[in-house]
Amino acid sequence: MIQKIREELFRLQDTGYRDFQMKLIPTAGPETMIGVRTPALRKYAKALVKAGQTDEFLKNLPHTYFDENQLHAFILSELKDYDLCIEETDRFLPYVDNWATCDQLSPRIFKKNHARLSEKIPEWISSQETYTIRFGTGMLMQHFLDEDFDPAYPETVAGIRSGEYYVNMMTAWYFATALAKQYETVLPYLEQRRLDSWTHNKTIQKAVESYRITAEQKEYLKSLKIKKSR
Repeated sequence: MIQKIREELFRLQDTGYRDFQMKLIPTAGPETMIGVRTPALRKYAKALVKAGQTDEFLKNLPHTYFDENQLHAFILSELKDYDLCIEETDRFLPYVDNWATCDQLSPRIFKKNHARLSEKIPEWISSQETYTIRFGTGMLMQHFLDEDFDPAYPETVAGIRSGEYYVNMMTAWYFATALAKQYETVLPYLEQRRLDSWTHNKTIQKAVESYRITAEQKEYLKSLKIKKSR
């Protein structure tokens, strides 16, 4: 089945798209890129899940190709059993080595299990693995900034300290999105400079670029930018 899946991925190959992806995802080796477009991968993942032909592939870690990791993420996103999905996600996360696969992993079943998910996320965020931390933060951003928001969540994200670009970028993305949805609660994190300087300024940059932030709010956020010392 592994060989059959790989052959199908190469059949779906778009070399122009592969070359484009190589520039966007520097942490994934060029030799691992097949170049399958996302809609085709999603469609194939759904077909494999529907046919019940995923078990062998999910167990075959680590994968050889970036596109196999992408397919893996899309398969997990289709699983309907929460416990199985968590088990498989935990098994897969240590092998995630780029922002694209990390961000594409978004299980649908999580939407129906917020209470249990909220207990799991701190475990991911406290990991030492770059993309596991990024994934946990992304899940907080995706699922817990609206009706299930809790002030404890931005407190958790503010506690992240990392020298990894892809962790800090996700932290900034989280706070910029939180400003759009929970402005009054989240603003003090910038006013009190609770984030490291780079993440603080990146949060403001991303928030100012957002259409969900008012012009007045943007002007105030700009005034909070930390200026570089000479």
